[in-house]
Amino acid sequence: MEKGEETLMSGSTLTHLACSACETSHEKGHLWNLCRSCGMPLLARYDLTAARATLTRDGLVGRPPDMWRYREVMPDAGDYQPLGEGFTPLLPARRLARRYGLKHLFIKDESINPTGSFKARGLAAAVAMARRLGAKALCLPSAGNAGSAAAAYGAWVGLPVHVFLPDETPAPFLREAAAYGAQVHTVKGHIGDAGRAMREMMAAEPGGGWFDLSTLKEPYRIEGKKTMGYELAEQMGGELPEVVVYPTGGGTGLIGMWKAFSEMESLGWIDARRPRMISVQSDGCAPIVRAFELGMEKAEPWLDPRTIASGLRVPSAIGDFLMLRALRESNGRAVAVAEDALVGAVREIGQLEGIFTAPEGAATVLALQRLLEDRQVSTSDRIVLF
Repeated sequence: MEKGEETLMSGSTLTHLACSACETSHEKGHLWNLCRSCGMPLLARYDLTAARATLTRDGLVGRPPDMWRYREVMPDAGDYQPLGEGFTPLLPARRLARRYGLKHLFIKDESINPTGSFKARGLAAAVAMARRLGAKALCLPSAGNAGSAAAAYGAWVGLPVHVFLPDETPAPFLREAAAYGAQVHTVKGHIGDAGRAMREMMAAEPGGGWFDLSTLKEPYRIEGKKTMGYELAEQMGGELPEVVVYPTGGGTGLIGMWKAFSEMESLGWIDARRPRMISVQSDGCAPIVRAFELGMEKAEPWLDPRTIASGLRVPSAIGDFLMLRALRESNGRAVAVAEDALVGAVREIGQLEGIFTAPEGAATVLALQRLLEDRQVSTSDRIVLF
């Protein structure tokens, strides 16, 4: 691309990257993983004063219905062409609402994304930027969905992808990643074991040129996921719900939305009010819930994680401190739901709302039941289940 040439992605006000822990600044335009000073996740920073001039809700009229419509607060991905990621529907869950005596219950249906996965937003941004910044091959550990999304986007932009999956990963995920052309590696254990196997292979082949797309170990997946927060404001007429219920593994979506809300306040979209953020995990793997309840700033690894909700089977997350910070700043909560109730919750959503969700999504309904039982939400609250 020639200097000064306009692209679909032009308009970004990205200024630099900053460490989420020590605030060390990193120049944009380079391939970065973690902070060079302390090894913690990097966050993208924008000139929000400049962005405010054009990124208005009225100014969005006519822009493409995908996550790149918020281009001022997205990284510049060059000549990348979207595959349709983002701007998923916010659906009124009327029959579920009646069952639980609620006035305003919504489902944000992320299955409309490419690969049918809530991971598409983040991997679209991560893969597009890795290509833009010169990566030659990509790799990541996954519980299933992220591997499929990374493989699809790698194929879309023409980069080879290595996906490391636990050997207990459901077979359709293995077949799907392979169908997109990814090199699939199965590893005994959980996603943490898959990550260790990947890093060992990278160390054994230092000239392989793989770029690590692991959750929060590069700065742009969170930028894709944060667009869920922008969409909430746009789809709710410039307001935000009182409660957001989010299934949490690595936590990129929860952290991303919390980042988006801060940006939106600076842009003049919203005031200082925020939704209460509810993190949902299975009681078979609930490190964030345990840390939240014990008042800890970081979570201890969960030993022997077991859940059919593979996206929640994350025993240790590098962004744990960011998740816990968002929960506490929002006056939110972390909820562990019964593993043996997940299949029933899948059926409940399907039979009442016509949505066949994964167990991760179904966990939000079980969390809602707990919140109502504990009087943690009001029947008049606007509640969004992801």
